Amino acid sequence: METPIVHLIQGMLAPGLMISACGLLLLGMNNKYSLVVNRIRLLNEEKRKIFHQEKFDETDTSRLSNIELQISHLIGRISLVRNAVFSYSMAVALFIVSSVLIGVTIHARTPGFDWLIVGFFYAGMFAVFVGIIFAAIEVWKGYRIVKIEISEVFKHVD
Repeated sequence: METPIVHLIQGMLAPGLMISACGLLLLGMNNKYSLVVNRIRLLNEEKRKIFHQEKFDETDTSRLSNIELQISHLIGRISLVRNAVFSYSMAVALFIVSSVLIGVTIHARTPGFDWLIVGFFYAGMFAVFVGIIFAAIEVWKGYRIVKIEISEVFKHVD
């Protein structure tokens, strides 16, 4: 026979697992956010160095336009990462609320809130799904930026 505390802990476990899963997703997205921001800073530094040269040739002009193109794509990419982080953070908040509601409902023996608990849990799952969509779009755009960089390298090899 289960004791009330065991039943309480088991009931609160599913949202707790989702909180942990979202924590891992947040960790990955925060790392990606840092990488994109650092890439923007490096490109801006390279742009400043080119502008401070005494004179620049056609190669420098081509590189400047390539840098500008990459920065514009990276700015779009950083907003996608921000949206994914926001979605995952909202999911964590929703899972916490559902976990607390499960605990209160089981502890106080008030089963009337089941629909509310399920609603918060589903809303959390939806927020995770939205975050995954933003993350997938961001990966796709990241590939396009790499293609821009590679096209610049191959242009100068010919």
